[in-house]
Formats: sequence, C-alpha cells, structure tokens
Amino acid sequence: MTKDIIENMPRLVGAHVAEAGVSYRVWAPDHQAVSVRIQRAGAAERIVSLTRDHDGFFEGVDSEGRAGDLYHFDLGQAGRFPDPASRFQPRGVHAVSEVIDPSAYEWRTTDWDRPAWKGQPIYELHVGAFTEDGTFLSAIDRLDHIVELGVSAIEIMPIADFAGDRNWGYDGVSLFAPARCYGRPDDLRALVDAAHQRGLAVILDVVYNHLGPAGNYLSQFAKEYFHQSRDTPWGTAINFDGANSRPVRDHFLGNVLYWLEDYKIDGLRLDATHAIEDTSKPHLLAEISELVHAHGGFVIAEDERNSSQVLLPRDAEGLGLDAVWSDDFHHQVRVALTGVNEGYFASYSGAADALALTLSQGWFYTGQGFPYWQGKPRGTPASNLPPKAFVYCIENHDQVGNRAIGERLEHLVSAELFRAASMLLCLSPYPPLIFMGQEWAAETPFLYFTNHQGDLGKAISEGRRKEFAQAGWNLDVLKNQIPDPEELMTFVRSKLAWNELERAEHRATFALYREALQARRIYVDGAVTERENWSVTVAGPAVVVRYQRPDERTAVLIVAFTIGSIPSRDAYPMLQNRAGKRWRVELQSESPKFGGTGSLRGSLMSTDEMGSPWLDFAVPGAVLLVEDEA
Repeated sequence: MTKDIIENMPRLVGAHVAEAGVSYRVWAPDHQAVSVRIQRAGAAERIVSLTRDHDGFFEGVDSEGRAGDLYHFDLGQAGRFPDPASRFQPRGVHAVSEVIDPSAYEWRTTDWDRPAWKGQPIYELHVGAFTEDGTFLSAIDRLDHIVELGVSAIEIMPIADFAGDRNWGYDGVSLFAPARCYGRPDDLRALVDAAHQRGLAVILDVVYNHLGPAGNYLSQFAKEYFHQSRDTPWGTAINFDGANSRPVRDHFLGNVLYWLEDYKIDGLRLDATHAIEDTSKPHLLAEISELVHAHGGFVIAEDERNSSQVLLPRDAEGLGLDAVWSDDFHHQVRVALTGVNEGYFASYSGAADALALTLSQGWFYTGQGFPYWQGKPRGTPASNLPPKAFVYCIENHDQVGNRAIGERLEHLVSAELFRAASMLLCLSPYPPLIFMGQEWAAETPFLYFTNHQGDLGKAISEGRRKEFAQAGWNLDVLKNQIPDPEELMTFVRSKLAWNELERAEHRATFALYREALQARRIYVDGAVTERENWSVTVAGPAVVVRYQRPDERTAVLIVAFTIGSIPSRDAYPMLQNRAGKRWRVELQSESPKFGGTGSLRGSLMSTDEMGSPWLDFAVPGAVLLVEDEA
C-alpha cells in the first residue's frame, strides 16, 4: 500500500526546473485565465500564459526559465500574487517568488538512512533565537553541543515563511518556503546535512491546522482552500473534507513530501492536530502518517485529546502516528514544583500518586471528567501503547513562551527542584524533549514575539495584554512588565546567551543532563521496549520507577519533590534487591559536580546498612540506584 501512495501522489504545484526550462503549475479554479510574470535582472519581463485543465489547474513552461527567476502569478483583475507553493520568498511573503533548483545542492551525507522512531531524546530549538545570528548556518556551529548533550534528534520550530522578520513560526503562510530571515533554502539543506553528519535526526515542526493572519493569499486562487462553515481558534478552518477538497489535501500532502524529498527531513511534528477537522476516510492525518512511513520517516503530534486513536495503527482503526506530546506529565510536574493552579493547571494536583499514575499510563486523563473542559470526559486508556508513543517535557516553547514574561521552569523553582525534575525527565520511561537552553538552566527568557505591520501589530500587542488581564494580572503592571510582542527587543531578549556556559553553575547543570542521558541509554532504553520490564509506585514522598529485565542489571529511579524520608524499604517490593545483589548509587541530583549540596550521605543520606531512615531527602532530589553484586 505504501508503494501505491508514493506512485499515486499528484504532481506537485509550484515552479520546477526542468530540461525544457521552468514549468509552472497552480490550482486556481476560481479563474478562467492565469499567467506568470517573470523577472530577471537586466532583462525585460516575460509573460507566460498557462493552460487550464478541467480540474482548475493551470500549467505551462517557460522555455527561457532558470533557477533564480522571480515571478508572480497574474490572476487578471484579482491582481498579482506570490505562488501558493513558492519554494522561496526572497523579499517577503507579500512579494515575488523565486524559482529554486533543489538538485543544485550537493549533499555530503549521501548514505544517510532515516532512523525509525524508537523514542529518541529530542532537542527543540527556534532557529532565530538559538544563536546570536539566528540563521540556519549559524545553528550548525552549535550542533556539536547538542551531540555532546546526548540527544538523538533536533526538532526545529516551524520555518515556513511568515509576515515580518521574526515570529515563532506558527503564523506561517508560505508553507513551502523556508523563512528568508533564517537564510536561503540551501542554508536549510546545509543545516540538515550537518546534523546528519553528526548522527542527529531532524524533525520539522509543521502547521497544517491554520495559516497566519497576514500574507495568506490562498483564497485569491481558490475560495475552496477554506471550509465554508468551520473555524479554528486561529481563523477559518482549512477545507480538508468539503466540496472540491482533494486538491487542498494534495497541497498539504505535497508539502509533506517536499520536506522529506527536497530537504531529507526525518520526521514531522504536527501542530495542534486536534484542530484538524476531517470527516473523510482516510483522515488526512492517516494519509500523512502513511506517506511519511513510506519514506522511512516518523510523525509526532501535538494533540490535546489524549486519544489513543491518534497512535493506533491503521488496521486498528487508528491514524497511525508514531508519538504524541503528553502534556499531562508537564502539568503534573509544574503544579508539584510551583503550586500554580490557574487555567488548565487547576485540573492537576501534582501529588506524588497522581504523578506516578501519569508515569504508569503515559498520560493522566484516560476518560475521566476534565475540569478545564467543564467536566467533559477527556482521554482514552493508553496502557496498550508503548512508552515511545508519549513525548515528555518539563518545558517547551509553549509552556515557557506563553507565560506573561517568558520564564523558564528554572526561573520559577529552586535549583534542587529543577535538578530533580530534570533527572525524572531524562530517566522516565518516555522519550524526553529538551527545550533549547534548558540543559544548562539558561537565564534568558523565551518570549512571545511577532513582527506584523499596522493595525494587526497593534491588535496583537493589545490582545496580549488583555489575555493576561483576564487571567488576573493588574493592567498597570502589565504595561510595565509584559513585553510587547511587536518590539524588536522582545525577540532579542529571547536569544540564548551561550557565554553562560562559561560559568560553573551552568556547566554543572549541563553535566547533569549529559550524564542522565548517558544513563538513560544504559539502563532505560532497553527496558522500556516491553511494559512488563518496568513499573512505577510511590514510596513515602517519592515517586519510584524500577527498570528490570530478566538476567540484566536492575535500576531504580527515586524522585522526591518534597522533603521527607523512606523509613524502610521493607514495605516496597520495588526497592528490594534480588538475591546476592546490592544497590550502588549511579547518579544523584545533589552531587557537587551537578551543583548540589554534597554527597548522598549529606542531603540524600543513605543508611541502608546503619539503620533508618533508609533514604532521607533533606532537600528535594533524585537518585538513580543500580544493582551490583553484593
């Protein structure tokens, strides 16, 4: 079936370099005549009339065309517009498109094979804020740091071009065009190439549930790009199942194929899939997952429903995606560490037993009433799904940037709590996602930033203030403390300060992440392939995760976010050694090398052979015990 999908993919729209020149193809069923106006420095404008077929596609060939040509589609009285499938917008999303030849780039990693999804640790980054220069090429200089950290993949926040010069990327409108503020298309290829040279897979965050508020010209070509009776929180819904929706679906499936083939992207992270409404069979998400799998890639979803259908294979009436962001873990940890209780956080207790239940299931809500949804049921049971299906985090772009002043978790809690939570993240049964800078407890915030013009920019700034005013912030405080998303300095302040790594406290945090991820590869990865090899419980103030494979070394992770002790291990089978074995401390969050207060016998005093308490948390912390010969 996967071979059929590849063979039956429709011809892509856009401009394509060929032996005969440049071919153009666009879907514009609302028009009877479409032409291409082509510009080249030092030459007169050329006009190529396109031929219409019965489905409303226009195509033609410019025999004089070549890569680098600039062009508009001329829709007659409606006006001239950039290509809906433009491969590059050198002057912004409102201006001319550029013909790009993807074959001109010479790949160095010609033998790269896409890795299967096994639950690899992920590093999320925003290209513009990742480095001082904020470009694809400058990001290459920091890839060795990511390799040293020990993750297996980078996840790049959306780079489809958007209005203005800075944006999170979720306001993209030119879905095929890498944002020109980060560099040219070959610069993105060079970044992917360099990642592959270092053994890093590349995940691209893509947005298929809506388009941004400025620079979206699809409706000028076809009103049927958008659904006539549906909206999303961000505007009119895309038409994936209404009248004449097949070309719309193919536009987005073509975008999937484009990132895989032209840029060698390994996997996609799909934004807010719960907002993609589609009554068709197969669902668009099922078509996407099958297309990506046919190319050896993988698909991760952001989906608030906690629905196992998203993850179940097609033959089990699922959508076939590989993994989903499981926000329940983040929310339980955030409430436990900060006591925050506004908005959706009020639906979580943060208690040790609730956190343990989340860890044992994958997500917390499995069908019970969700207070934030006015008690409506949320979720489905997930015990039949493998741990690799749930991506965990303790911070990400949303959970940092959607705060009023962009504080990271490390800005809100003590260093002890942050170290304990970090060890739990890195050593839980589930694939961890690390947000850029988190691995050294970065001091810089990550703020919400945009760059829209005129009334739209003013509306976004004012809307940001109203949003937090409704959450209880004082309006006078808002004017002074809430950064204006439209101001350049808001973006500049969000850039990582890499010189922080020159300081001992930040290097110590980085060492904790690096060693915890090393321990994950040794003690966790092999065990979590089968659910019977690991289990979760609560012991005193702590959450305990035990990893045990037959005839192999056993490891126990013990994490306490509150002060307290485990008086004796006798009541907890998961803390017992097997015959002839004893515990050895492999990692502890309060080790001085990680910036902690001392040895295990200090803040995490173990008196296993000297009387109770067996384990005492004088401060919050985490410890990884490994079974050795007695």
